[in-house]
Amino acid sequence: MPDYGHDLLFGASFVPSAQQADAVVALSQLAERAGLDLVTFQDHPYQPGFLDTWTLLSHLAAVTERIRLAGNVHPLPLRPPAMLAQAAASLDLLSHGRFELALGSGGFADAIASMGGPRLSAGQAVDALEEGIGIIRAAWDTGAPGDIAHRGEHYQVSAPRGPRPAHDIGIWLGAYKPRMLRLTGRLADGWLPSMPYLGSAAALGEGNAVIDEAAAEAGRSPRDVRRLLNLGEDLPADGLAELALTYGVSAFIAMLGDARALERFARETVPEVRELVAAERRRAASLTEASPTEVSTAEATRITSAPGDAMVEGAAPAPTPDDGVRLSEVRVWDESTRPTGPRPDPERRYTPVEQANGRHLVDVHDHLRGELARLRDLVEQVAAGAIDAGTARSHVNAMTMRQNNWTLGAYCASYCRLVTMHHTAEDAMLFPDLRRAEPGLAPVLDRLQEEHHAIHKVLERVDRALVAYVGDQAGLETLRAAVDLLTDSLLSHLSYEERELVEPLARHGA
Repeated sequence: MPDYGHDLLFGASFVPSAQQADAVVALSQLAERAGLDLVTFQDHPYQPGFLDTWTLLSHLAAVTERIRLAGNVHPLPLRPPAMLAQAAASLDLLSHGRFELALGSGGFADAIASMGGPRLSAGQAVDALEEGIGIIRAAWDTGAPGDIAHRGEHYQVSAPRGPRPAHDIGIWLGAYKPRMLRLTGRLADGWLPSMPYLGSAAALGEGNAVIDEAAAEAGRSPRDVRRLLNLGEDLPADGLAELALTYGVSAFIAMLGDARALERFARETVPEVRELVAAERRRAASLTEASPTEVSTAEATRITSAPGDAMVEGAAPAPTPDDGVRLSEVRVWDESTRPTGPRPDPERRYTPVEQANGRHLVDVHDHLRGELARLRDLVEQVAAGAIDAGTARSHVNAMTMRQNNWTLGAYCASYCRLVTMHHTAEDAMLFPDLRRAEPGLAPVLDRLQEEHHAIHKVLERVDRALVAYVGDQAGLETLRAAVDLLTDSLLSHLSYEERELVEPLARHGA
């Protein structure tokens, strides 16, 4: 599951309303004062109620000092790439290196044509964008010999190079379909989709896979492409952290319409996301960068051939066994029908990095197990009246999935969302890679995906029980039964998944 290791950026996107021009500028200045990293604006010149985005960005460069500026995104067909390169470099020089160039192939063909732009098919627009990126980069490369000399299907350019930008401007692409995603992997510095258009977190994983493959084929590292995301809703900090750690998103751009929402995002959400991601990166680094001696010391009880055995250096990480305890009489599936994958070579030895690869799944599952235990405890304490909301909040604040305004329902919803996102990430990214690397695991992976769907139904049962309990506390036993069934199902599933996947993950990586 990729974390590409980029520094985190947090930005705001505002509607460039011509009727509220002063308010747009004021919000942008407030974003800078609040500590955000980036402010962006959609670029639709065919909307008469909008300010021209380039003019707005130029004005903001003069009335701000630190915050980065970008369109979101500029439709290339409306601006010749050689002229766009000069405009971008000029704005970057005037803003002292604060401009980034986000481009699109032009998603509104009729509107572009109505402004005098070329009418291109979707395929032609992607081809033109690829040509345009080459022209833009050539214009900025003032150290190259001679003038720009481009003779393409869509552009013919013979022009001097320059000016050179104040910094290496990133070219970010708004991309959704396979051809644009592959172009992003080959040539771009960033991928900038919008969550409402993607539709789900799983689509992020699918897009990442296409981009990463294209980058590798072009001789690039997937890390060369920053993953940015326009947010369509106000996600909590733990949700954003999960997107960063599971899907590699390192720049979050929130649609913010007023000062109060902006300040709350900057003051509450941003610091918490930074803290959660930094903590997980430190933990991961401590495993992958440790020497063999350090691994054997710090993970002495974990890197073993089987639970309870003496530590064996170089052995595969130990999966968590199923203790067989069941709290509910209901069974979500028949455990006796679970398939098993190929058995590993008992003589195989594992490097510290390989051990960390396999151990990572156990660590993620341990987090879910720990939070499940806390969830059960909180249900009982609040139901019994043993703790009030203030005391409960102090306990929740010590957890990784804490909420700013604690309620039992909010915490349970947070936990359910984390489990769902974890399973979605496995289905969209981890499992396809394992299928390719080890075809013999296919029956196991099919069964695990079936169990993911079954667990999601159990999570929905917990949701329904919570709603009923809030309205009528006589529903306590129904809530307890739902949480018991979740406990049985999830712990059984996690143990089965570790038994089958920890060793293959150690060999193939995650």
